[in-house]
Amino acid sequence: MASSDKTYDVIVVGTGHAGCEAALASARMGAKTLALTLNLDNIALMPCNPAIGGPGKGHLVAEIHALGGVMGEIADGSALQSRVLNTGKGPAVQALRVLCDKHRYQQLMRRRLENQPLLDIKQALVTEILTDHGRVTGVLTATGLCYRSHAVVLATGVYLEARVITGEHAHRAGPNGQLAAGHLARQLERLGLPMRRFKTGTSPRVHAGSVDLDKMTVQPGEREHPGFSASWRQTTAPADCYLTYTTAETHAIINSNLHRAPLYTGSIEGTGPRYCPSIEDKVVRFHDKESHQVFLEPEGEFTQEMYVLGLSTSLPEEVQLAMLHSIPGCERAKIMRPGYAIEYDCLDPQEMTPSLECRSRAGLYCAGQINGSSGYEEAAAQGLLAGINAVRSLREEEPVVLGRDQAYIGVLIDDLITKGTDEPYRMLTARAEYRLLLRQDNADYRLLPLGFQLGLVEKERYAQFCSKRDKVDDLLQRLSSRRLRDKESLALVEAMKQGRAHPGMTLEEVLLRPNVCWDDMQRIAPDLVGVERDVASEVVFRVKYRGYLEKQERQVERLRKLEHRKIPQDFDYDATKNLSYEAREKLKRLCPSTVGQASRISGVSPADVAILLVQLDARNKQS
Repeated sequence: MASSDKTYDVIVVGTGHAGCEAALASARMGAKTLALTLNLDNIALMPCNPAIGGPGKGHLVAEIHALGGVMGEIADGSALQSRVLNTGKGPAVQALRVLCDKHRYQQLMRRRLENQPLLDIKQALVTEILTDHGRVTGVLTATGLCYRSHAVVLATGVYLEARVITGEHAHRAGPNGQLAAGHLARQLERLGLPMRRFKTGTSPRVHAGSVDLDKMTVQPGEREHPGFSASWRQTTAPADCYLTYTTAETHAIINSNLHRAPLYTGSIEGTGPRYCPSIEDKVVRFHDKESHQVFLEPEGEFTQEMYVLGLSTSLPEEVQLAMLHSIPGCERAKIMRPGYAIEYDCLDPQEMTPSLECRSRAGLYCAGQINGSSGYEEAAAQGLLAGINAVRSLREEEPVVLGRDQAYIGVLIDDLITKGTDEPYRMLTARAEYRLLLRQDNADYRLLPLGFQLGLVEKERYAQFCSKRDKVDDLLQRLSSRRLRDKESLALVEAMKQGRAHPGMTLEEVLLRPNVCWDDMQRIAPDLVGVERDVASEVVFRVKYRGYLEKQERQVERLRKLEHRKIPQDFDYDATKNLSYEAREKLKRLCPSTVGQASRISGVSPADVAILLVQLDARNKQS
């Protein structure tokens, strides 16, 4: 084993979406950082659909950006098409989705990494995590070179013992034919880390010139909307996507070839994602459904590849071609890359602490799909927090742990480490208890001050945020204090047929009326015309949803008391009488840091929580 010429503060293994955020956060916080990747040409690879955002996921990206991460900015810079989804629903579930030029996304991210001070990037296959007395000391590569460090972030994605499967053919490889990391997977097992076997998949790509887009429904992008980053502006015409549907013939082809589907023949051992099933799984599970949506989306400006969203499959390639030819508009489609399934090893995320550090290996942090999650956005969010906390541990500072009432990132990490997962975890808005408080459009209010405090948000951007915050506060005060007394304004209110207008009513009272919008307010009070759109939007939401927001705040305050009740690491659960056997075993294994976290562990009942609180009170009195 040869030693390298340099010791690092933090080493990041992997440069997917988790690794990129971890490495950049570490270096920007002043730590000497090394990022090791299997292939420099595949930094920030998008092996599946090249889109960032959507419900739940877009919320994560907004929070990453608010904390000073880069995914949102890179997505904006490589946008082919952008759309706000769920506009017909409430603001809590509305989210931005950006379809990216996958090659430009990689180029922009690679440039960011290569130009980052204190960050070295090297191509290498890591085969071993080096430890000494239970603490990480560095990594060993396949060429025998040893790199020393005080902390290691594992962001290995789906590469641990990865196996790609298409029909009857299977081979050891990562996405896009990359190397699989077998040695590292086996060494993690030898370290005693609990492992799982999961599976994911991807759709075929077709040549744009071989499909008849006129037979499909156009899904245009939007020109006017905020990007993930405030500086984003659409400069070119957004690309179009296209919608078509599977047919009865498609379903017949799939059903007649299930004996060749690895998902049903037993060839695939790993558990797949419930919320992103393959087309064969959808046809079998929803057999009464006549058709399923299929979207064709461009993959880049300088490629003819189109991603067939909704047709994820591991069926043999000739069956994939027959399926495609049965779909309107794809009768002559040519496959450029077939779809495939990929199964891989990952850790049981309950092995992680809230800071994403391994419980049994000090200094070892894990982020992304190695923690059992799925998706680019979930990976990037974990990578950012893992990189931040790796640096803070070196400084002997408290880790950054976001609460479920603070961020979707908090929900994501708490779900993984507290509840665990039996399938690749996907972020959904339904997983958050306080969705009105965790909107995409208020991510800056919740997290940008923390990003500035960590040194990841620039002074200029923080000053802009403070200016907007002050404008919102000022406008709220104006609306609540300004009273309508002139007949002309009162007549305009009466004309809206939203109830009677009375002298002395405030502008806030007018805005509270159900169908009154900001345009109406500008007609009533012309001096409001100059208010910026984002300021007005925040004010309108706060006024109209005030009752609901206050209700959720009260709920948060009640539960916050449990989150603030710390459980000492040396707490003796065996000596706690009347705890159920299941609760005792799970509490001993997971060692929750707070009563709130303990209450969310599967198998820990409200009665167990009450007993725990009594014992903690008794312990405090004794001490």
